[in-house]
Amino acid sequence: MQLAQQILQEELKEFESHFRETVKSQVPLLDRILRYVVKTKGKQLRPTFVLLSAKLCGGIQPSTFRAASLVELLHTATLVHDDVVDESTERRGFFSVYTLWKNKASVLVGDYLLAKGLSLSMDHNDIEVLHILSEAIKKMSEGELLQLEKSRLLNISEEDYFTIITNKTASLLASACAAGAFTASSDHGKCELMRQFGEYTGIAFQIKDDLFDYGTDDVGKPIGNDIREKKLTLPLIYTLKHAGAAERRKLIYAIRNRHQDEQGIKEIISAVQSAGGIQHATDVMEAYKAKALDILNSFAPTQERDAMEELVRYTTERKK
Repeated sequence: MQLAQQILQEELKEFESHFRETVKSQVPLLDRILRYVVKTKGKQLRPTFVLLSAKLCGGIQPSTFRAASLVELLHTATLVHDDVVDESTERRGFFSVYTLWKNKASVLVGDYLLAKGLSLSMDHNDIEVLHILSEAIKKMSEGELLQLEKSRLLNISEEDYFTIITNKTASLLASACAAGAFTASSDHGKCELMRQFGEYTGIAFQIKDDLFDYGTDDVGKPIGNDIREKKLTLPLIYTLKHAGAAERRKLIYAIRNRHQDEQGIKEIISAVQSAGGIQHATDVMEAYKAKALDILNSFAPTQERDAMEELVRYTTERKK
């Protein structure tokens, strides 16, 4: 991400200032929580994609910073709500809002962030950008609920998996890229091209995230965490699909009844590795990365395009 941070150094500073101003509140408790949220947020990956998409498609405008802030508001709101749903004690190595301020405050903070995003767009008449991003939020909710349903039944197919991750993860990154492109050009063709680019990149990003669950690197969450939550991701879905009847029954039993047992988790991971589930997921991830890079290569060579390519490669080569 070094090139992106280098060429966006001033723009990212301006975005940070804009975002901090956007989330301010006159309610002391809310303002205290929001300052904590701003202090502990991550690498600004999605706002970076907004800004680079705008640069790639014509240039950053005042509306681009509002679009980047809207993306970050919506993303942060979903993370705060997710921590309540998942009862997560940590977020990016810090205590989660859920841990420090419990359910009620967390839900209300998430709601406030969503409301701030809506008002930010409406106050400046950014209707098209709001339309692009609101579609993503709808898809994220649908993806979460589909995953919840399928995880309970343990009958998820690869088609279901891609529907889930496209909606749950890739839709926001796709919308971030589309929104950035629209603020720069108002060109619906470029907007759709960048939406597809963001979707492919987002799918590759999520597959990489799912692969961490079967590795040995310290990535900030326990290995086998998805198995503990009975989430079927691509490596395990592939393994179940290609297992013989007896092996499949054994795996299903382990997922249902031994998902909190460390030895059971190790056996499931070992089965996935032996069946080629890791390699299959890696191959699919690389294919989506290639599709994203193909779209980038339709643009003229520029420093912005190089920075975007660096970001795509970061999604599949990152260590956490």
